[in-house]
Amino acid sequence: MATFVDHVTLHLRAGNGGNGCVSVKREKFKPLAGPDGGNGGDGGDLVLVADQSTTTLLGYHRSPHRSSENGGPGMGDHRNGGNAEIRELLVPIGTVVKDMEGNELLDMDEPGLRLVVAPGGQGGLGNAALSSTKRKAPGFALLGTLGFEGDVYLELKTVADVALVGYPSAGKSSLIAAMSAAKPKIADYPFTTLHPNLGVVDAGETRYTVADVPGLIEGASEGKGLGLEFLRHVERCTALLHVLDCATLEPGRDPLSDLDVILGELGAYPVPEGQKPLLERAQLIALNKIDVPEGRDLANFVRADLEARGYRVFEISTVTHEGLKSLNYALAEVVEAGRIETAAAEAKKPRIVIRPRPVDDGGFVVRVEGGSFGNIYRILGTKPERWIQQTDFTNDEAVGFLADRLAKLGIENELYKAGAISGSTVIIGPGHGVIFDWEPTLTSTAELITAPRGTDARLDEPKRRTSNERRTEYFGRMDAKASARAELIREREAGMWQTGEEEQNEDVRSGAADAEPESDTVVDATTAETETETETANAAEADTVDTAEPADAPTEDK
Repeated sequence: MATFVDHVTLHLRAGNGGNGCVSVKREKFKPLAGPDGGNGGDGGDLVLVADQSTTTLLGYHRSPHRSSENGGPGMGDHRNGGNAEIRELLVPIGTVVKDMEGNELLDMDEPGLRLVVAPGGQGGLGNAALSSTKRKAPGFALLGTLGFEGDVYLELKTVADVALVGYPSAGKSSLIAAMSAAKPKIADYPFTTLHPNLGVVDAGETRYTVADVPGLIEGASEGKGLGLEFLRHVERCTALLHVLDCATLEPGRDPLSDLDVILGELGAYPVPEGQKPLLERAQLIALNKIDVPEGRDLANFVRADLEARGYRVFEISTVTHEGLKSLNYALAEVVEAGRIETAAAEAKKPRIVIRPRPVDDGGFVVRVEGGSFGNIYRILGTKPERWIQQTDFTNDEAVGFLADRLAKLGIENELYKAGAISGSTVIIGPGHGVIFDWEPTLTSTAELITAPRGTDARLDEPKRRTSNERRTEYFGRMDAKASARAELIREREAGMWQTGEEEQNEDVRSGAADAEPESDTVVDATTAETETETETANAAEADTVDTAEPADAPTEDK
């Protein structure tokens, strides 16, 4: 026996991305010819597709666990891993996809709609793709990220133009079988339909769908009987056709009381925001089973009261097909009017504008959480969490590459703004995540953190002389040399010492006047010559000191 299922929980696991490869090309006479590790392949996605040929979620009820393949790993010689195939999951039109918290992800109310409900993991880059001018031969590769793993909730809401509502055994299944080619279960004993039946009806040039939904009893809006199982399938219908049983044998029931109960339950059911309430939609009444004599008499008796309420009333028989043609065209007229109204409402919808992410949006947040031993700083964001999954923490070079990426993203500056200090506990990702003891780098504001209170370590650098200080020192040395030279001149003029030339001239004059012996003259001349050479050397050295500039003498600023 076929079973109808209109809500199910899917347990999904998308494929993981393949790891990148670490490889170095080796050839004859070229033992290290450069990195050639390929990239890993992407994991397979799980995609929901709205399909017209699918009418129930029974397949997912019996096997709710669905998964896709993993991506292939990268290989040497620049060989990339293969991408896994996308796996499509067919669902009926009208399926609403929700997360486990009840948030609606997508209403698949049109054929062909696709939703990537479980994205596959991203393949990791090989060391060939990570090479650069600064890192010519990386000794690491990125790992593949994990695919989505979690649950989603599928809820089927029948998509039809007209919904047949009424008490159980009112003849709704017989009516849809008489008006369309649908084959619902029909028997000659009282029972209720357990799942909706759809039928396509042609009325001239108009074609519309009719839904026979489970019977309604008092308290259905509160969950009694099939309750919400029924009312869920009425939300999308343009018009409601109340099928009233005019030949019921149950005591205390008649078409008017049945209609009042049905209207009360329809009015108590809350429709989703943006949809028209059920009682404000077009409503028609079909008085069924007039092929029974008592049924025809009762239909003639209550017809006036129903028309006085503003309803269009049709007396029908699903056995003899009496009154079905007029009912068919009346429903087609209501459906056409509803389609025109819907098209006008669609035209007035605001245009969807997709704005790109701001350039200065880092894509992460730093959240401060209290802990037993101080604050914990948790980093949440798509990029940091993905980078953590891609890092091989057994490879120091890969860890350094991760640190460079995090610093470039601006995480360290945000940690400092949040109040983190050296040694603070930092967690990247939700839950347990990856835990670090934060040690700030010099590229961030770390110098403000490590310095004692009220000091700045950047001011403790060795002091360099300015241009003015070097110029003042140079001119001071020049003034000292000029003073020493003037003192020497003053002593020479006072006769405290003479140059070699002056002494020689004086000796010549003295020799000519006194006519001393030749031996004494020779001795004096020799002594004078020696003293002259000494004084000449001293004078040359003094002149060198006076004229030479110091090596570190600064140039005048222009």
